[in-house]
Amino acid sequence: MGELVPLLSLLCCLTFLLQGAAPATFTITNSCDYTVWPGILSNAGAPPPLTTGFALPPGQTLAVTVASAWSGRIWGRTLCSTDSSGTFSCTTADCGSGAVECSGRGATPPATLAEFTLAGGTGGDDFYDVSLVDGFNVPVVVAPAAPAPASGNGSCQATGCPADVNRACPAELRVAAPPPATAAAACRSACEAFGEAEYCCSGAYGSPAACAPTPYSRFFKGACPAAYSYAYDDATSTFTCAAAGGGYDVVFCPGTSSLKSGGNPEAAGLPPSNPTMQFSGDAGSSLGTTSRNAVVALLIVAIVSLTSTRRC
Repeated sequence: MGELVPLLSLLCCLTFLLQGAAPATFTITNSCDYTVWPGILSNAGAPPPLTTGFALPPGQTLAVTVASAWSGRIWGRTLCSTDSSGTFSCTTADCGSGAVECSGRGATPPATLAEFTLAGGTGGDDFYDVSLVDGFNVPVVVAPAAPAPASGNGSCQATGCPADVNRACPAELRVAAPPPATAAAACRSACEAFGEAEYCCSGAYGSPAACAPTPYSRFFKGACPAAYSYAYDDATSTFTCAAAGGGYDVVFCPGTSSLKSGGNPEAAGLPPSNPTMQFSGDAGSSLGTTSRNAVVALLIVAIVSLTSTRRC
């Protein structure tokens, strides 16, 4: 069965080409010192990729092909395991499928979400963002893999939340890791924690004019100025890129020097990961071993530059 995966991937790509649209690729890298289980959810009407969930050990990379006009979200699950009955589950961002593959199910908050709407070769812009509206569980950054030259309007920039928000999470939002760990596993949004319309931008607060930042959304915005902090945080959090050139890089835990053991309870006591041990492929097929350390470094530089010029 394993031999069929590369063939299926090739057939998938050929189908896209015959339909007149080249597929896009998300290159997903785990720079954390612990395993992350990425999940992928396609929006209604968007065909799912060949994999919707997989394990990504420290220092490794997987390239996932999607349709050129794909829209959906990518996130990382942490502290995952399979119980004696064979049911797979995760402490943070679990998709509830009972398996490593999410199969059309989304992330249970809190979860750091990378969201995309690709133009599909229509000549329009791709839209992308990193959202903390559903809380935070793992640092992530996103950038066009081969961006068009950045224009004066700031298009094709890297974005994300490279900070470890769990370290500073307010006690009332904190999600504790399973014992005996004592570190926070995730940080809930105020909407999830309290369920009040003011925090959820619902009811009387269900419009941009009525739903303003709160002390809790300001906490998230202060930690990650380029990420969505509440539902109507569009002005500083939505990014565009015309002709993004084949896809996007999604990096968990960029800059592991600031995210060593203790940033996530699963990392406690682990040695630093080997940043050159990487693989690439579709749904498990190995296609290369090129190090993406340079990409991670560029993303960090772009995030720092971006956050120094943007305002909350």
